Amino acid sequence: MAEPAQPKPGVTVRELVREAGQAALASALARDGSGRPYASLVLSACDHDGSPVLLLSDLADHSKNLASEPKASLLFDGTAGRADPLTGPRASLLGELRPVADRAQAARLLARYTARHPGAADYAGFADFRLYRMTVESAHLVAGFGRIHWLTGPEVLFDSAECGALAATEAEIVGHMNADHGDALAAIATGLLGRPGPAGPGAWVMTGIDPEGCDLRAGGRRVRAGFAAPVRDPEAARAALAALARKARTLFPEPPENGA
Repeated sequence: MAEPAQPKPGVTVRELVREAGQAALASALARDGSGRPYASLVLSACDHDGSPVLLLSDLADHSKNLASEPKASLLFDGTAGRADPLTGPRASLLGELRPVADRAQAARLLARYTARHPGAADYAGFADFRLYRMTVESAHLVAGFGRIHWLTGPEVLFDSAECGALAATEAEIVGHMNADHGDALAAIATGLLGRPGPAGPGAWVMTGIDPEGCDLRAGGRRVRAGFAAPVRDPEAARAALAALARKARTLFPEPPENGA
């Protein structure tokens, strides 16, 4: 039997970024003027095109580094749970990390970030916290032995030029799914995607939707459901969500019990 075709390298990188909740940030150390590499752990989200988004405090060393030199790298690690981590995928994105200046864009991205990381809502409004978005210039993907690629920014990012309506209505779609379709979200997460955990309505909530899929969360558990094809407007997004729910209910008429 032929092995299933591997996704394009750029898609693999984007999947890593979309599924991740954290990354390792490498910036140039500013405190002693040496510019030596400085690595730190950051929580991550991303824009609809896959550009990484961070919420950082001005008091942190990595923020001071970026103020002096915005060139940075983010490592997204998808190797968790493997007996040999070197067989798993990881990607380093290189580019510039700068605070988001446009207020409307910042508000939209902050909503995506805090939905993904609810605890961040407690400090997101503090004066010393800023939202950063990476301008991706290139990426280095290691997807296992022999699968190593250097990619340009356009090869990594999703072309979301025609997805403005979806981004504008994301909060409405997410709110509607959480309020009225919690049972469908539970079926998708625990049945269709096979994630153990609570299965009742409201146990899983949607935290975001983008052209390529949606993100679900139950406490500390996260899962991503990909769409069969990209969606570029609210109508197509609702149809894709309905298709996922129908498939989940066809295969699993009742959501499985906890951990089943």
